[in-house]
Amino acid sequence: MLARMLEPERMDSEEEAYAYDTMDHRAVNHRFVDDFLSVHAQGWKILDAGTGTALIPIELCRREKRACVLAADAAMSMLERAAENVAGAGLVGRIHLERLDAANLPFDAGSFGAVIANSLVHHLEYPARAMGELLRVLAPGGTLFVRDLVRPPDDSAVRRLVDAYAGDATEAQRDLFEASLRAALTLDEVRALATSLGRSPDTVRPTSDRHWTWVVQK
Repeated sequence: MLARMLEPERMDSEEEAYAYDTMDHRAVNHRFVDDFLSVHAQGWKILDAGTGTALIPIELCRREKRACVLAADAAMSMLERAAENVAGAGLVGRIHLERLDAANLPFDAGSFGAVIANSLVHHLEYPARAMGELLRVLAPGGTLFVRDLVRPPDDSAVRRLVDAYAGDATEAQRDLFEASLRAALTLDEVRALATSLGRSPDTVRPTSDRHWTWVVQK
């Protein structure tokens, strides 16, 4: 099994934010929103933890007119590009940006009807505290929807995924994707994390050849 190789928790340089923002995330983001909307029915005050450049909140608010999203990230460079994206989408009144640490959220318990996170967990050396915080701020009846990459079993699998999904990307973008794969958790590790937080391991499921998804209905 490939050993986990951590990357910085905060992608906080202009170069990294630009490389991330200009990657083609359209299909992945569209499916994320599709899958979230298929399981969430009520409570449209939403926290997006680790929002990056706010591409998922933009997709979500375009698709669901009731949604109002607090899009949070620890990296200022990401939030600066997110602000440009939100303004360009005409969604300044519905997507609010804030610099926050997911492991130490300044909100009361039950503050959000839904909490979402895409590609946050692989940035965290110790993700249990952050995931516990996401559960804490989720309101009764709300939905936690977390998706991230699965760490491949070996180097050859990493190369196959990079070639398949970043074959036409720049070298910097390919490097970012490879680093993310190597920093990701295995499916068994995520299920153990869910169990440690009092949730069934069956709430974590593989949802593509490179993703897992954790859904909790509180």
